[in-house]
Amino acid sequence: MEINFHKVPLKKRFPLAISRGVKGDSYNLFLSYKKEGFTGWGEGAPGKSERATTVEEIQNQLTIFIETGIAALSPEKLNLRAKEMNISPCAYAAFDIAFWDWKAKKAGLPLHQLLKIPTPTVPTSLTLGIIPPEQVKDRITLLLEKTTAKALKVKLGAPEGIEADQEMFVKVLESTQKYNVKIRVDANGGWSTEAALFMMRWLADRGVDYIEQPLEEGQESELKYLYKNRPLPLYIDESCRFAEDVGKWADCIDGVNMKLMKCGGITEALQIIKNAKKYGLKTMIGCMSESSVSIAAAASLSGAIDQIDLDAHYNLAPDPSTGAQLVDGITLPDIKPGHGGTLKPEYYA
Repeated sequence: MEINFHKVPLKKRFPLAISRGVKGDSYNLFLSYKKEGFTGWGEGAPGKSERATTVEEIQNQLTIFIETGIAALSPEKLNLRAKEMNISPCAYAAFDIAFWDWKAKKAGLPLHQLLKIPTPTVPTSLTLGIIPPEQVKDRITLLLEKTTAKALKVKLGAPEGIEADQEMFVKVLESTQKYNVKIRVDANGGWSTEAALFMMRWLADRGVDYIEQPLEEGQESELKYLYKNRPLPLYIDESCRFAEDVGKWADCIDGVNMKLMKCGGITEALQIIKNAKKYGLKTMIGCMSESSVSIAAAASLSGAIDQIDLDAHYNLAPDPSTGAQLVDGITLPDIKPGHGGTLKPEYYA
């Protein structure tokens, strides 16, 4: 077994502003797992909430994890060990994604087939971050023109308050009329309970599909006030990180959003899907600042998921990886053995 790490810059077309701040260019850590003539690829995107803020932290944590001895262990046992060692999920995701890629390549199957998951059929949302209203029209044109996109996720929860959110959203409605896209909203915990109650009604009147993470992580006890007589389906994101979190809020939400960087990779995501079904909840899969490697891995699961937000790689200039593309609005992994994603040789040769 040979494991190598590669630090790679990710250059963005547009910085992404959400309620908590702005995310611009960054570095991700790519991992290659070589064994028995096959190479699996994984990717880790650092994040403060995910307990590793640099690629160096990710690499250090994974080095310690690997040195414990990982040969002949199942993905489930490896995932449990990573949790017991308090390895950050965005670090472990890099290993887990690569390990599953290797397993599928060794089996000679696309990952979704190895996992007995259908090919994705649900279109992905493209994401519009918080921007001044006067910039909305031009940005939407750049996002949607000459694409097959069928859905737009709008980030709200502006620090300036819900009046700023409303002003921006009105411009979104005006600017998307000719594109015939569905519109969803993610507040990233940027609203108070009172503001969320008001905005959910206001957005429902304007045809929004659903609302995601209206309240700040840590305020989950307030969800019951939103859930009662809710005018829109209610999903949580930051409030659900691991499979064991799903049941905590199941009686006051409609669905959960998983991210491979947030939960620790494919193994944990599969358990989240299982638990969501157990509680009768809808599922969503999203992403952070990721390239086609981790997006392809997530897309390999998305045939079993209700709502899809796998679009971070479309905001890269350039994407250092290949393996996930927009086809009729759907983020599809390359259909070949493995998850389909590969770091381009010029970034590691």
